Amino acid sequence: MPRRRPLIVVSNRGPVSYDRDEHGVRVERRGGGGLVTALRGLREQHDVTWIASASSDEDRVVAEEGGTDVVLVAHDPRAYDAYYNVIANPLLWFVQHSLWGLAEAPVIDRSTHAAWHDGYAAVNAAFAAAVVAQLDNRPDAIVFFHDYHLYLAPRLVRNAHPQALLAQFVHIPWPADLSALPHALRDPILDGLLANDVVGFHTERWARNFSATCGDVGETNVTHHAISVDPQEFDELAASDAVHEQEALIERAEKLIVRVDRTDPSKNIVRGFRAFELFLAEHPEWHKRVTMLALLDPSRQAVPEYVAYLEQIERAVTDVNARFGADGWQPVDLQVADNFPQSVAAYKQYDVLLVNAVYDGLNLVAKEGPLVNTRDGVLVLSENAGAHEELEPWALTVNPFDIAGQADALHEALTMPADERRRRAAGLREQVRTHDIAAWTEAQLADFDAALARRGSRNVGA
Repeated sequence: MPRRRPLIVVSNRGPVSYDRDEHGVRVERRGGGGLVTALRGLREQHDVTWIASASSDEDRVVAEEGGTDVVLVAHDPRAYDAYYNVIANPLLWFVQHSLWGLAEAPVIDRSTHAAWHDGYAAVNAAFAAAVVAQLDNRPDAIVFFHDYHLYLAPRLVRNAHPQALLAQFVHIPWPADLSALPHALRDPILDGLLANDVVGFHTERWARNFSATCGDVGETNVTHHAISVDPQEFDELAASDAVHEQEALIERAEKLIVRVDRTDPSKNIVRGFRAFELFLAEHPEWHKRVTMLALLDPSRQAVPEYVAYLEQIERAVTDVNARFGADGWQPVDLQVADNFPQSVAAYKQYDVLLVNAVYDGLNLVAKEGPLVNTRDGVLVLSENAGAHEELEPWALTVNPFDIAGQADALHEALTMPADERRRRAAGLREQVRTHDIAAWTEAQLADFDAALARRGSRNVGA
């Protein structure tokens, strides 16, 4: 058994949320998102206190009650809206995914600075206060911050507890250039991150960019470990009744191209449809023989940019289907819903899985799909997805901005010889099963232990 450690995990979204059922009885629901799944092993094997935002009315009641290993922080609603819907999304998300067209955006005006001060900084201060309260009682606990929502909190915690071991994992890309942010925002972000003993990323590329941005990372250890999935969980999901029911509903032609995404501009969904449209224009022999099934989870519809992007997606699908649809065949089957069993069913059945993100910290779809696929499906993967660094030997690589190249890759994938499809699919499965979520978790713990050892050696030297 691994040595149990006292850990304080800090993230915007928590492992559970609370509500009331029709009888007024409190119900607990598992939180969504890959982070909750990724850190489930930590909660099972270590003494974990998880600090997160209260996201529902019942969460706020629980926050006032306290007394559990999940500490929910109830923020002022206006501060949280500015923190999440103005600064974290879209500003930081768009900057770090290189989504802004800099001739027009971002426009950082007085309202942006106010949202930074009254929202992002205020919410980070509330998180930091919750961490400090925990460290006051458990000064030996390791604090593990997560993602771009919490860039400022580590410095505040470090000031209160100089000897605490702090780590932060950034799950999104770190761009080569952060100059779209003014120094009033950029400098506190870097200062907050460098207050950690360890800062982790999914890939060597993102870690290298971060170190280059900082110039001098001081005593902070910058590491990279690609997150993954739990193969056993996906094996069980793939065999479940819910997934079998969804499989029976999939309408397919001879071949099936699948994409599974949130409706986020970083996922490059519109260009993917344009690439499929070009493929159909250049290869009429594939008409009525192939369908693209796009399963999209509506994302961040409180943010105007996301609302506009969903409208672009729907227009692109209408264009492709109007141009090529015939005799009951619709080239693109678009379904916008939060339905994970349906996604797993599609994973099992694809002949081609398209992941063409503009930029992505990792992209777990590129791992989940090959793990359960039953048709030796081919992965078409953006070179700017973090997963490409790990999966490139078995994928067809595309540039996310090159729709001609993506059209060619779709044709290559659909016409690839069976033995080559099997070789690539087997390689992907083996890679994901070997480098699973448990391996990622152990890598984080090893980084923590190394940081403690370095601190001990410095103390001896002093």
